[in-house]
Amino acid sequence: MKTYCAVFGAVSLAVASHAFMVGSPLTGVSKAPASSSTVRMAVALPPLPFEDTALEPLISKRTLDIHHGKHHAKYVTVTNEMIKGTDLENASLEEIVKAAKGKNQGLFNNAAQVWNHNFYWNCIKPNGGGKPTGKVAALIDRDLGGFEAFRKQFAADSNGNFGSGWTWLAMDGDKLKIVKTSNADLPLTQGMTPLLVIDVWEHAYYLDVQNVRAQYVDNFLDKLVNWDFVNANLA
Repeated sequence: MKTYCAVFGAVSLAVASHAFMVGSPLTGVSKAPASSSTVRMAVALPPLPFEDTALEPLISKRTLDIHHGKHHAKYVTVTNEMIKGTDLENASLEEIVKAAKGKNQGLFNNAAQVWNHNFYWNCIKPNGGGKPTGKVAALIDRDLGGFEAFRKQFAADSNGNFGSGWTWLAMDGDKLKIVKTSNADLPLTQGMTPLLVIDVWEHAYYLDVQNVRAQYVDNFLDKLVNWDFVNANLA
C-alpha cells in the first residue's frame, strides 16, 4: 500500500495511506524549514485546494471562511498545543491520530478533525459530482449495486447520521463500503482506507441551507464530488 508523504524538515512523515505530492493540501504538515524566527509546527492548516468563492452558490465564501478559517484552524492550533513537549511533537498527523485513539480523547478529537478536514476539502471541487468513471465506478458496480444504489444509500446514511459526524466511502480489505462515523471518528482507525467523505457537522452547511441537510447532501453528490481524487486514492 502506498503512502501519503510530506516533508517536515529532514524527516519524512507518513500522513495517511496513499501517494500524494509533497506540499499537497492533504498533508497538513508544515514543510518550511525551522529558523530562529520561525515557530515549527508538526501540524499546519493547509490552504483550500480551490478559491474561496469557487463553490458558490452551493457552498458560500462565508461558510468556507468559518469552516476552514475558524473550525479547521482551531483544531490545528489545539492539536499543536496538546502535542508540544510530548513524544508526538514531531509525529505525523496519522501517527498522532492513531496514538491518541482510546488513550487521549481530547487530542484524538482535535487531531482526527484536522485529518478529516484535510481530506474533505480534497473530496470536493467546482463542477464536480455526478456519475464517476474509472476504477471507483467499477468498484461501485461490483460492491454497491451500481451508482444509483450507491447514491441512494450514501445520501440516506448522510442524512441519517444523527448529530455531528461524517459519511465515508472506504475500502475494507478489498471491498468497497459506505461507513458512518460520529464526531471525529474515521475509518482509518478501523483499519480501512478512506476514499471519499462528506462532512455532516452543521457548520458545513447551515449558513447556506439552514437545517435542510438533504439539500447539502444532494449538492455534494450531484455537483461537488471530486471523483478524480477518489480514483487517485485507488491508484
